[in-house]
Amino acid sequence: MKTSIAIYPGSFDPVTNGHLDLIMRGEKMFDRLIVAVLKNMEKEPLFTVPERVEMLREVTKQWPAVEVEVFEGLLVEYARKRDAAVILRGIRAVSDYEYELQMALMNRKLEPRLETVFMLPGESYSYLSAKLVREIAQLGGPLTGLVPPLVEQKIRAKLAAAAS
Repeated sequence: MKTSIAIYPGSFDPVTNGHLDLIMRGEKMFDRLIVAVLKNMEKEPLFTVPERVEMLREVTKQWPAVEVEVFEGLLVEYARKRDAAVILRGIRAVSDYEYELQMALMNRKLEPRLETVFMLPGESYSYLSAKLVREIAQLGGPLTGLVPPLVEQKIRAKLAAAAS
């Protein structure tokens, strides 16, 4: 019997309920799901990598098959190091598909044994993105139902600290 390890990569800045929807469903599909936080120096994140990891670990602790880690560099190299056979990616719209297809094909070219599995988010999360959550929060809008309560508290505290 094969053990399947999947990686769900992203910036998770911040983790949203849409991310959690994919994590919950991915955890049921694979023996182990590694939520891999990309350490990307080109972006200016709201949260530091350690803050994102801490939040992700807290909101995924009910799923023992889920691990949260940090990676940088090529995803295929990280997948090799972790003996992962699958990359899990969410697709909300056609624009996501075009980008994700290009990435999946390049990953396949670099590592033919690595498969990409695309999942659609639940209908209630099909419009949701971390970027939209950050924008709504910065404008003082409601975040209920978009992110876990812990994440909303952290966002509000982060923005309040930046404002003072």
